[in-house]
Amino acid sequence: MRIKKLLSALLISVALHFIFMFTVESPFSVSTYYPDDIPKLELLYESVPLRPGTRKVPQNTHVIIPKAVTSNAPVLTVVTHENRPVSNAPVATAPSAGPANIGHGVAGSVKQVKVAFERPPGLAIVEDVGASGLQNQTLNSPDGAAYNVPTANAPVAVWSSVHQPQVLSPPNGAAYGDVFFKDSGTNPFIDTEDDAFSTFGMDVDTASYAVMRRFLRDGLLPPPEAIRVEEFVNAFDYNYTPPANEAFAVHLEGAPSQFGEGKRLQLLRIGIQGRVIPDTDRKNAILTFVIDVSGSMDMENRLELVKQALTLLVAQLRPEDKVGIVVYGSNARVVLPHTSIVNQEHILTAIRSLATEGATNAEAGLRSGYKLAFRNLKPDYINRVILCSDGVANVGQTSSDAILKEIRNYVEEGITLTTVGFGMGNYNDVLMEQLANNGNGSYAYVDTLNEAKWVFVENLTGTLQVIAKDAKIQVEFNPETVSRFRLLGYENRRLAHEDFRNDTVDAGEVGAGYSVTALYEIKLHENADGKLATISIRHEDPDTGNVTEVNESIFTDALKGSFEETTPAFQLAASVAEFAEILRRSFWAQEGSLEIVRETLEEVVPHINAKTQTHRVRNKELLNLVRKAHRFKEQTEG
Repeated sequence: MRIKKLLSALLISVALHFIFMFTVESPFSVSTYYPDDIPKLELLYESVPLRPGTRKVPQNTHVIIPKAVTSNAPVLTVVTHENRPVSNAPVATAPSAGPANIGHGVAGSVKQVKVAFERPPGLAIVEDVGASGLQNQTLNSPDGAAYNVPTANAPVAVWSSVHQPQVLSPPNGAAYGDVFFKDSGTNPFIDTEDDAFSTFGMDVDTASYAVMRRFLRDGLLPPPEAIRVEEFVNAFDYNYTPPANEAFAVHLEGAPSQFGEGKRLQLLRIGIQGRVIPDTDRKNAILTFVIDVSGSMDMENRLELVKQALTLLVAQLRPEDKVGIVVYGSNARVVLPHTSIVNQEHILTAIRSLATEGATNAEAGLRSGYKLAFRNLKPDYINRVILCSDGVANVGQTSSDAILKEIRNYVEEGITLTTVGFGMGNYNDVLMEQLANNGNGSYAYVDTLNEAKWVFVENLTGTLQVIAKDAKIQVEFNPETVSRFRLLGYENRRLAHEDFRNDTVDAGEVGAGYSVTALYEIKLHENADGKLATISIRHEDPDTGNVTEVNESIFTDALKGSFEETTPAFQLAASVAEFAEILRRSFWAQEGSLEIVRETLEEVVPHINAKTQTHRVRNKELLNLVRKAHRFKEQTEG
């Protein structure tokens, strides 16, 4: 009898157990269907060992892997679930400063895990450009990788089992998501009694100006971090007379500042014109196109614009030139060995055949590209790699320093790099600029076919052939006449004063026919008379390796009595710089007015002697962009 009772109890227990399991199992299953309301999120930081009581990831759960995660970075796993039962197990959400600290979920809500991550200084991730506020929160790993943690109302990029992104629209109707810029700060006024020197590397990049144009064209003010004053100023031609035999000719001009505030404030313009090399006299070129064909290049038809841009470039080349093509998605491969332009149609067929695929392994692409370039290196030729990408790297090494470490030896062999950016949204301006800086090259941004013509047709020889390596500028102000000074722009080109004559220090590369313009606001002592400053330029000849330094001084009697007495080119440069200062919300342009900039340009632009029709169109376009920015700014500020 006792045995029968025990067996009956056991059977009842087993039956109840199965009923209980059947009832509880279903809420834990996760559907791959995503409803309109994004489900709640639980974040499990996998590099931290699981503590007793910590919830483990259920099997067969759909995992979202953030695009910026690298193989060397701590992995943040975002797990979605619906109708998950309340638990007292620790869960994690968005980070804040401080050491790791685990809280508990209450009634399905999510508390915080504070992860000791720090964003690299000055790095800004612009998640929702033009939106009223960011809907995404960001985790940053120590190596600079950013992990986007969407909130409940924010759409997300969902990765499939083969890690192919299906990019959804940015939140709040924003134009772009995941756009990376770096804020390098704003130069202050410096008292000449404390420091009378200003030292920086030359810069001929113009990408920031084209990025701004893209934002305004799309009906948005650009984020301040996207604005680099020197790249606005150097995007225009100022009709400087080129040198006869030397690498550079120096042009100095100064006058009372039209836009700066304060008594006795002058604007000093230093214009440096590089030697012009006719297209027929440039060196033969061996070019290696390294083309990003990852999935993100399918957005906005980016790859198609790349194809059109490179088709324009190929059309300008000579029979002696050669082109090789490397593409990269998840992996890199050679599509076309170096081929003579005699076989132009074969090259164009290879370009037209490109299609998007895979993730983004920029490291593998550049490594393969440089290896191909090195195998065909000719010392007396132009040996240049041209990278066409949206700058997003998410496989292999993803930072510029790590990638450049792989190819530094090739750079030292004389292979230069041009980076050309395409697209907006899923765009990394930081990586593209730093690669160009470290690769002894230049950075351009192509938002239209006209900009491609500007880079690859109008300025082809300057884009390809370098006339000066490690070019630096040092200005020594005279404390007897100049009270203080401020350099407009070049914040990320600053050099230590003692490095001006240290020829092992990397600086800027300047292409044939390019000009560099630097603007200083200077405050004079009362009744100042005499020398204002001495300008020194130092560079290495790329062919002979010889280092040359030239000096030129400017005196108070060279200053014009009024802004209106200066040349139209001077007034253009001043207006462009003020435009950039206002857009980046410079402390020194808080009282600045885009309306005054517009009025000044309306007076100046008709009087500028443009060299070509392209320059004329570019000047008129500037005026239209200032009008747009003024309108958008008024709408934003009410």
